[in-house]
Amino acid sequence: MTASGQDRKGAVDRQASAGKAGLFHQAGGQTWSAEGYAANGRFVADLTEGVLAWLEAKPGERILDLGCGDGALTERLVLSGADVVGVDASRELLAAAEARGLRVLHRDARALGFDAEFEAVFSNAVLHWVLPPEDAVREIHAALKPGGRFVAEFGGHGNVAAIVTAMRAAARLLGGDETLAGPWFFPTPAEYTAMLEAAGFAVERCGLFARPTPLPTGLEGWLGTFRKPFFDQFDGPHRQEALAIVEALLAPSLRDREGRWTADYMRIRVSARRI
Repeated sequence: MTASGQDRKGAVDRQASAGKAGLFHQAGGQTWSAEGYAANGRFVADLTEGVLAWLEAKPGERILDLGCGDGALTERLVLSGADVVGVDASRELLAAAEARGLRVLHRDARALGFDAEFEAVFSNAVLHWVLPPEDAVREIHAALKPGGRFVAEFGGHGNVAAIVTAMRAAARLLGGDETLAGPWFFPTPAEYTAMLEAAGFAVERCGLFARPTPLPTGLEGWLGTFRKPFFDQFDGPHRQEALAIVEALLAPSLRDREGRWTADYMRIRVSARRI
């Protein structure tokens, strides 16, 4: 490990040992419940065939699963025969991953502390939460061996645009904070390609595509899991009023005649190599 790598790892280890609440960044005050995520967000790990095909995990290669969550997808990487290490900022989700027998670490994506240790870094549905995104790109580059590959999928430009707009409208009507409706980073392919190239990557593929996503527990379940801080700003009856406004605005476009909800997802998928 280089001196700069030792410094980076030391900083992360000191953070981990500090154990302070709020140490690891969560966009917009987001926190996670392993039970709630399993009930309302399991589709995140289920809808991954495309990005896993881009990764092409190989037996014996060392892979970093960045934002491993409860480990549902990490298990699939392990079954490929790869040597997988998962990292996440949520201790509760990591506890669920550890219960699966996975090797995981509590790390901030902006301060991973690895130095040329992995043949591949993989990430699914995570990087839109990390702000500023340039910090995560820098740490991913540092974690890879020269020639190592970075494969990821996350929210792209226009992701959940209707849902965010409806929440912003509810905030305006009720005197709430609009910024809590959408704290994410949703880049265009051109924007993200430029960011990766500036950090020392050669981008092989980067594209944006629509993926309308059925919500198995409805819109309320999705909002409770992924945008709880927005609704927490409202007291008592105003919380339910905010939810009712959001649902009423979105029902014509995102709810079918049988009452089934579909989220307006846009995803960006990328494959790049460390130069």
